[in-house]
Amino acid sequence: MRLAVSFLSAALLAGCVSVATHGDPAASAAAAQSSASSAYVVQAPPPNDDLNATVWFQTSVERDLVFRQVYGAAAAHLGAALADKSWDALPKGDRSNDPSGLPPAIIVDVDETVLDNSPEQVRQIVDDKPFNDADWNAWVQQAAAKPLPGAVEFLSAAAAKGVTVFYVSNREADQAEATVANLRKAGFPIADANQFLGKGTVVEGCQGTGSPKDCRRQLVGRTHRVLMQFGDQVGDFIHTADNSPAGRRAAVEPSLDWVGERWWTLPNPMYGAWEPALFGNDWSLSPVQQRAAKEAALDDAR
Repeated sequence: MRLAVSFLSAALLAGCVSVATHGDPAASAAAAQSSASSAYVVQAPPPNDDLNATVWFQTSVERDLVFRQVYGAAAAHLGAALADKSWDALPKGDRSNDPSGLPPAIIVDVDETVLDNSPEQVRQIVDDKPFNDADWNAWVQQAAAKPLPGAVEFLSAAAAKGVTVFYVSNREADQAEATVANLRKAGFPIADANQFLGKGTVVEGCQGTGSPKDCRRQLVGRTHRVLMQFGDQVGDFIHTADNSPAGRRAAVEPSLDWVGERWWTLPNPMYGAWEPALFGNDWSLSPVQQRAAKEAALDDAR
């Protein structure tokens, strides 16, 4: 509704014509008729690559079914994961110790894995603005994101069995207070605020920078046996040194047997590292250039 009103308002303003009639009634009437006619010419909204993806994420029954399917299937594997002391979901690069005697844990990403941030995506579309840190932080501080289907139920059941849930997120570490508050309000099990590990978390003996989560996964692995990992990005499971389509596929290839058993992937068509992978990770490119690169990556089977 806000989107329709904003575009109609813009069209009305664009259609207004200022005409000097100098008190001539006939001229005034003609000008009014011309202005009224042009006021109803509604301009088309600017294209936005996120529109269909965000509409799907917010409104489709299919999204809810996929999330419930993933978390339900994970619940069916939880008993086996707890019973098998050799079961571990960390890739070799993140595990340097024997996990068999350690207490169990689950690692989940936060955004679009357990919390739904699509309202912030909608704001970008309605306001015709790209993602920016200030608006994102304002949304985080609201602590208003709702839980995604099946997530609270599964993680609460795991916590009841003695599994500690670690929320390894690329939200900034200084957004921890708002994020923990949001998670608790949404019903997620998070007894200790240290279960949230945001970007910027200092991990002794590991020199991690930026978005990669390998150091934080290693931190969890030092004290826990990781039964499962959940995320909407390849980087939620394993480090990808080459963020190209080929590099991303190569990174997960050795662990494909873990998918649907130890690694659980949730759908996120709105954003992710898969997008810049298509245009060489060069955010200096214009939207037109980025779109051209995405179109070039498509296969029409001709």
